[in-house]
Amino acid sequence: MKAIILVFIGGGFGSILRYGIGQLMMGFSQKFPYGTLLVNVVACLILGYLIGITSKGMLSNEMKLLLMVGLCGGFSTFSTFSAESFQLYNTGAVWSALLYMACSFVICLFAIYLGLMMGKG
Repeated sequence: MKAIILVFIGGGFGSILRYGIGQLMMGFSQKFPYGTLLVNVVACLILGYLIGITSKGMLSNEMKLLLMVGLCGGFSTFSTFSAESFQLYNTGAVWSALLYMACSFVICLFAIYLGLMMGKG
C-alpha cells in the first residue's frame, strides 16, 4: 500500500507540473506543441539523472517509486505527444508533425544520456 501512495503522490505532482508548464507555454504558439516538447525533454533529463544516481546506490526504493515511477510518469506526456503528432499530420501539417516527432525523439534520447552522465558524476 505504501508503494501505491508514493506513486500516487509523485504522479499527482508530476501531472500538476505538466499542466503548469503547458499553460505557461501556450502563449508561444498554437501551431506547434512547444509545451509538450519541453516537458518530455525535461522529464527525460530528470529520469536519466535519477537512473544515474540509482546506479550509484543513492536512491532508496521508496524514492525510486516516488520520483521515477510517480513524478516522471505523471510528468512525461508521451500519449499527448502521440495525439499531437497525429493531429498535426491529420490537419495537413506533415512537416511540422515530422519535425516534432524527430525533435522529441532525438532531443529526449540525448537528455536521457545527459541526465545519466550527470547522475553518474
